[in-house]
Amino acid sequence: MSAESDIAGRVVELTRGLAGAGAEAEVLAGHSAEALTRFANSAIHQNVADATTTVRLRLHLDGRTASGSTTLTDADGLQSLVERTIAASRLSPPDAAWSGLTPPTALRPAGGFDEATAAATPKERAERVRDFVQAAGGLETAGFCRTTYLSGGFANTAGHSVEGRAAEAAMDGIARLDGADGVSRLAGGRLADIDGATLGARAAAKARAGGRPIELPPGRYEVVLEPTAVADLLDNLATFGFNGKAFAQQQSFAELGARQFDEAITIVDRPLGATLPFDLEGTPRDALTLVRAGITTAVSHDRTSAAEIGAASTGHASAASRSWGPMATNLSLAPGPDPGAVAGPGDGPTAASARALVARMRRGLLITDFWYTRVLDQRSLVITGLTRNGVWLVEDGEVTAAVGNMRFTQSYPQALGPGTVLGLGAEAVSLPDRWSGVRYTAPALHLKSWNITGNASG
Repeated sequence: MSAESDIAGRVVELTRGLAGAGAEAEVLAGHSAEALTRFANSAIHQNVADATTTVRLRLHLDGRTASGSTTLTDADGLQSLVERTIAASRLSPPDAAWSGLTPPTALRPAGGFDEATAAATPKERAERVRDFVQAAGGLETAGFCRTTYLSGGFANTAGHSVEGRAAEAAMDGIARLDGADGVSRLAGGRLADIDGATLGARAAAKARAGGRPIELPPGRYEVVLEPTAVADLLDNLATFGFNGKAFAQQQSFAELGARQFDEAITIVDRPLGATLPFDLEGTPRDALTLVRAGITTAVSHDRTSAAEIGAASTGHASAASRSWGPMATNLSLAPGPDPGAVAGPGDGPTAASARALVARMRRGLLITDFWYTRVLDQRSLVITGLTRNGVWLVEDGEVTAAVGNMRFTQSYPQALGPGTVLGLGAEAVSLPDRWSGVRYTAPALHLKSWNITGNASG
């Protein structure tokens, strides 16, 4: 039994003793150790590490629900947590949406835990930063290398108890030349798989190819989106579209059983290995297919959103899921079948996953990245945002000019709708988010149309 499982079990017993046999309680004790090495101006300027054990208690007592948390794990701290949560429950309104506790359920095998990543040293992260900087060949660089270790234990008054752990490594860096930025990112379960030299060379190649950009008029353009841009599509689809609360409240585009995407699109949430193998309610996590060959097949649920529509939880409860809705945070878009060409550091701005797609494009745009994306209409998921870190004009399969950053306004489901996907890259790349445990895995995408609404310069 892990230390976190022991803590969770003790809190359950304290709750039974103080709140009575009729109380329903669930406890997650989680230990998070995150280490971050940052660099700017091509030199490491910060190395930080933080390790915290947080205990979260949710209590349903006399028809009312309250939650509490603490980082004090001694006897007095846990006693105080239980007493405070009991007092809060008595002041809470009746909770008609309470969906009960997760019954005893076996975990799915997660596998893939890497001890070396969990125990990674500052020196190991610094070596990857050094390789990134050296591979950029004198260009100004900035970014981070991150390792994370998670360990958790869950218990509830229904007799359910589980435990697990996870480790993650990620690197995100840019290279800059005369105001042109190139980016390269990678995430995974093993720090050994993060090659700083490859990432630095890729970012530098993009920066060198981004000089003297032209401006293009607004309009609809054929595009190849690199994996870094596709990650933003997956993020917004997960947050606003495949969100079980939004679906239950009819604020999502999702229609189960409907062909809403091109048949080339299959999207699966694959949380095992990236985070704990169970959610905040103790529901085991497993792969969840949201779209299969263009047909929307599922949305992500916690117990509350699932009960609202008569479904089952998919293991997506979080501290914010009752407020913001349950969100899938490890979406994977299946890569295409053909191998295409492999791009190395000397192949200019085009990443390996996009190179074969660019070669097939008559006239359009190669887009590296999106940022500052905001929802204009949630029901149709119309998004506005900006490009960054490199845009190029492609003519007859060749990159012919760098293009200045542009604003777009586009419905993401419409862009991926039936008949709109011209190709998928053969290489899926796992990309880190701002938060550890959140990653999106995708190939490049060749799309028939993307709505460019203006230039970032005005």
